Amino acid sequence: MKTFQLCSMKIIDNDRRDMLQQDIPLLDGLIINREDEQNQWVVEAYLDQSYHEFFQNLRQKQEVLLQVKITKESNRPATFITSVIGINEIGKQMNVLFRGTIVDQQKEMIEERLRSLIKQGYQGQSLLKKFKEKV
Repeated sequence: MKTFQLCSMKIIDNDRRDMLQQDIPLLDGLIINREDEQNQWVVEAYLDQSYHEFFQNLRQKQEVLLQVKITKESNRPATFITSVIGINEIGKQMNVLFRGTIVDQQKEMIEERLRSLIKQGYQGQSLLKKFKEKV
């Protein structure tokens, strides 16, 4: 297992068409790559108790999309499909535990560029040449 510092976290509401993002102000947090067969990660967000009701409601959802920054704020965000596995009160604070898998956005971006080029009529060697220019 590998453990990293969680720098920022957003909840992405995928029930709405506009993909509303809710910034969650963290007091602290960890993200753990379990390195198991399912490629699961655990995210622990330590935050103010005022978010208790919000996360209790979120716990009812089967899937919760998270967008997090790991180690430092300047890193690109990583997206996870998770579920809430625990909420614990700790004095005037609380922690929320999520378990889920990372979404490979880089792969998705590459696939989207390739689809776009194919729609534009590129194929064979011309497709390969144009794809290398774009990537």
